[in-house]
Amino acid sequence: MGEDEGSLPGRVAASGPNLAYQRTSTSKRQGELSELAFVYKAASLGFIVAKPYGDNERYDFVVDSGQRLWRVQVKSTSYLHSGSYRVLALRHWRGQTVTYQPSEVDFLVAHVIPEEAWFVLPIRAIGDRPILTLGPSASVPPRPRLWDAYREAWHLFREDGVTEQGLPCL
Repeated sequence: MGEDEGSLPGRVAASGPNLAYQRTSTSKRQGELSELAFVYKAASLGFIVAKPYGDNERYDFVVDSGQRLWRVQVKSTSYLHSGSYRVLALRHWRGQTVTYQPSEVDFLVAHVIPEEAWFVLPIRAIGDRPILTLGPSASVPPRPRLWDAYREAWHLFREDGVTEQGLPCL
């Protein structure tokens, strides 16, 4: 008796200065939190969001716009690399990394955590690019970036043909 529960062998303190960091420091945890943030954001914009049962699909969510269903893969990033955020547009298959294909996924939605920004990217626009470089909201000096047109482009879920909307589909 009298011993701190956190000091018992095999026990970890339930609180402390490093606990919040430990709980959110892994990329898996970061991805899970971004998925939850995606559901909240999309639902708050009036979309119906469903998650497929299990982890066997190429996509994380199905977004119902009221006109059609979209398959969505959510990715997240939190670190600046040379003035930009990077997102891997890849998945693992039989020990290899491969890019997402339009036959598997309709959109990749990238969550830039430090800016609470979302990039709604059609898979057809991404093509076979394995890495997406996303600009911060304020870069010095200001410069246009390839994916800027897709920042907060939630309206793409409401439209039928994303390639005909005047956005750069490469």
